[in-house]
Amino acid sequence: MAKTRPRKAYARRAETPAAVERYRFTPEAFHRLGALGFLDDATRYELIEGDIYAMPPIGPEHSVTVEVASRVLRRQERPPHYHARVQNPLRLGDSELVPDLAVVSGDPEDYLAQHPTHALLVVEVADTTLEFDRTRKLPLYAQAGVPECWILNLRERVLEVYREPSGAGYRAQRLYTPDEAIAPLFAPEWAIPVRSLFGREGR
Repeated sequence: MAKTRPRKAYARRAETPAAVERYRFTPEAFHRLGALGFLDDATRYELIEGDIYAMPPIGPEHSVTVEVASRVLRRQERPPHYHARVQNPLRLGDSELVPDLAVVSGDPEDYLAQHPTHALLVVEVADTTLEFDRTRKLPLYAQAGVPECWILNLRERVLEVYREPSGAGYRAQRLYTPDEAIAPLFAPEWAIPVRSLFGREGR
């Protein structure tokens, strides 16, 4: 009987999966992409912790509320001490957010070389982006030490006010109805009717 040759034992090479690396964009790289035409001019983009987000189109109610609220805040502007910016970038570490409104210190010309890196007040008008604003953007504002954030909640017609940043959140939170008035921390002498921030629909 012929002898059967023993089969060689082949050890299988352990396959090590290739590491998947997540590339995080710096604000400088983000701007280069825009300058080279990789980012559509018709789309709003925000850089959040190195990731680029394409934001949804702005609806009519959102747009009007931004204009109305900006008009209210700009009545109280006190340049060169502070001024209001409308849908302009705010650079916070490795993020570059575009809040609907931001009150920043100084004069507009102070930021010719670089976007502001801090704000006295940030205002977001939220309808379809409500959860995104609460869970993604609000923690970044808190981490950057922005002392006060407002969310004009178009779904429920209330003003959400966040104060006392601590880590990735705010210790103090309060809802204001249209019948109340709000005084921002940086200008406690103000008494802004919440109704006026919503425009006609808030009346």
